[in-house]
Amino acid sequence: MIHYQEFTLPNGLRCLVHEDFTTPLAVLNILYDVGSRDESPDKTGFAHLFEHLMFSGSVNIPSYDEPLQKVGGENNAFTSQDITNYYLSLPAANIETGFWLESDRMLDLAFSENGLDVQRKVVVEEFKQSYLNQPYGDVWLKLKPLAYQNHPYQWNTIGKEISHIEDAEMADVRAFFRQHYAPQNAILVVAGAVPFDEVKRLAEKWFGPIPGGERRERQLPQEPAQTEARRTEVTAPVPLSALYKAYHMPARLDPRYHAVDLLSDVLGRGKSSRLHQRLVKDLQLFNNISASVTGSLDPGLFVVSGKLNAGVALAEADRAVEAVVAELLQAEVPADELQKVKNQAETGLVFGEIELLNRALALAIGKLLGNANLVNEEPAQLQAVTPADVRAAAELVLRPENCSTLYYQAAE
Repeated sequence: MIHYQEFTLPNGLRCLVHEDFTTPLAVLNILYDVGSRDESPDKTGFAHLFEHLMFSGSVNIPSYDEPLQKVGGENNAFTSQDITNYYLSLPAANIETGFWLESDRMLDLAFSENGLDVQRKVVVEEFKQSYLNQPYGDVWLKLKPLAYQNHPYQWNTIGKEISHIEDAEMADVRAFFRQHYAPQNAILVVAGAVPFDEVKRLAEKWFGPIPGGERRERQLPQEPAQTEARRTEVTAPVPLSALYKAYHMPARLDPRYHAVDLLSDVLGRGKSSRLHQRLVKDLQLFNNISASVTGSLDPGLFVVSGKLNAGVALAEADRAVEAVVAELLQAEVPADELQKVKNQAETGLVFGEIELLNRALALAIGKLLGNANLVNEEPAQLQAVTPADVRAAAELVLRPENCSTLYYQAAE
């Protein structure tokens, strides 16, 4: 059980406090309700660009890292389709340094042409190294636009193409900041050896003066139901051919979400899963194979992916995957098999909560979803899933016409 208290500042900043005096440390996590889904189709990659720009100096602090390191702290950030998350950890006695640093860059960034140019180059190089010049690096660049026709999940967090970052202008960058990086669009979580009253005092002192505004309502284009199977094939200089199958699935808050999540575990989590046992161990068609869900806030993807053994044809491997999938449409998962993956999932949640940073992030995401206590309720939600629920999830998701397939052929 993760205990917490919460309050909201007049400017709209939602704040949560998780006291834990068994550690001398504290973490400060700020989740901004902005991800790549909030970008314009002709200006993608901006949320990820800001992950870098937020470390390039704020209005009163030219260097973010230096003062944090002086008080024994460290920091990082990540961007997803749905959120941008910044976090730092430091000795609890020095927590005010974290408030000072994070509030100043929420107030305003330095926005120098030189800083923008430097970060543009960094992101462009990351695009090239991680997505274009890395074996299998461009998979999501090809699979997402195949699966999504309308929704902005069709592009990756790095962006659709390099030119969108190369052509990013200061006016566009400033406008994106003003729209998204404001108190009413953020959730602050402080966890560790800091009393609630002290967090409240520091939040009011450092974040309270920052002007807030109305929280915007998203009006994203919705993805229509997929009514026919899609397939594309690419050839690349990779060691092994690979197969990727993406099925549309419900959003994170949909009551069917956990059944679909557990379905992916039955199908492809670990060496005891059905796909591994049948296609890696028995038939030896695949070198490795797995199934997972994107877990996105809007309707996401259930993805089966695997690398084939040399000499196996992609069409043969695809048919073998579909045969295993078909079994889940024909009969309920035995109760003991379902209980095993439930226990694995719950164990993953419990072990994840050992880390203070993970607890802070879980609270932030729960609050974003409308219920900070979700972190405490989720184990029971998992255990409540029945074999009939998983069968219904399979019938909903694993339909052939709901699937987009990518054949990633190794060049001969």
